[in-house]
Amino acid sequence: MLSERGRTYHLDGKRFVDVDHVTVQFEHAPGSQQVRVIEPVHELDDRFDALVDDTRIVRPMCGLIGRERVALWTAKLNLKVAGNGSGFGWHQDSPYWIHDCTHVDLLPNVMVAFDDAGEANGCLRVVRGSHRQGCLPGTSDGTQLGGFFTSPDHFDESQQVALEVPAGSLIFFSPHAVHGSQPNQSARPRRAIVLTYQPGDQPMLKNGRVRNALGY
Repeated sequence: MLSERGRTYHLDGKRFVDVDHVTVQFEHAPGSQQVRVIEPVHELDDRFDALVDDTRIVRPMCGLIGRERVALWTAKLNLKVAGNGSGFGWHQDSPYWIHDCTHVDLLPNVMVAFDDAGEANGCLRVVRGSHRQGCLPGTSDGTQLGGFFTSPDHFDESQQVALEVPAGSLIFFSPHAVHGSQPNQSARPRRAIVLTYQPGDQPMLKNGRVRNALGY
């Protein structure tokens, strides 16, 4: 198993394992062996890698970024398992990346839903209009990861929209959009991959290599 040969560490009591440049996150229950997130994941399965070149994704990304050629920034697999899949607190992606990238405004995401997603199994939620505010301050609750969660003083939670979509749907969203999800307490999984793109010829977040889309 990939996670058995990596470096294990804990942040706020949550277990992470780094295997080379791949990070595996586990579900939050103490001692859980259930994988929650793998990033990057496109190198681990040819089907995930093929999605990076899918024109139904790449062409809209070229428009969003304003470039004729785009490259992958990162690819994250979210495995929100049935019954006990943990939620994701309100956050933006840009604060995670701003210290590793000079073009953080040009890192749009697309979520590819592998399962029907609804409120019962913890669908993605986005705060309407939050993407217009740039990087917002994080919380200051004294935890190790608190700074990566968006301070509730800087967005209006009442503006949240639950994005209920069928399997196979694409959801495009800004790196500045405040988003999160509730736990999955249903009998159905809510699995998805999130691909993040950037202008062409730029190196990826985790391994520093260039992965241009469509072979350009």
